[in-house]
Amino acid sequence: MTIPRPADDEHAPYYSRYVALVPDGDLLAELTRHARETAAMLRRVPPARIHFRYQPGKWSVLEVIGHIIDTERVFAYRGLAFSRADTTPQPAFDENAWVPGSAADDRALESLVAEFEAVRAATVALFGGMTAAQLARRGTASGKPMSARAAAWVIAGHERHHVALLHERYGI
Repeated sequence: MTIPRPADDEHAPYYSRYVALVPDGDLLAELTRHARETAAMLRRVPPARIHFRYQPGKWSVLEVIGHIIDTERVFAYRGLAFSRADTTPQPAFDENAWVPGSAADDRALESLVAEFEAVRAATVALFGGMTAAQLARRGTASGKPMSARAAAWVIAGHERHHVALLHERYGI
């Protein structure tokens, strides 16, 4: 099944920057393909670079990976809740509080990459099992409307955003 690109009114304007990074086409295939590329790239990070921060106070490479994983889980849950017609407003989350709380910097690179792959496989299975009607259902996240399909597109774009930063600012 193809998951159509969400309309602008299906997510907060902030997320447009992520959705715009995702090419048109089969989103589930894109999520799968890009995850393979990202995992392969991450496995090539030299051990001496995993704790690298491009500036004091910025996240390490390991923390960026942990952040991608946490964010994907949050948006997958939002998509799940909305698809099931749950009208409970979904709260915002403070990624700057979550990153230190994750202790990603204390983990092995391979452990985080394996977790990323597992989370992505679960995300693809989740959204791949939704009907068109479920994907179109909307809820509220961080005080703004969002559709289930928008959550899937944000996941894809968010990963692309951070992979670009890993290339540009971390030299990965």
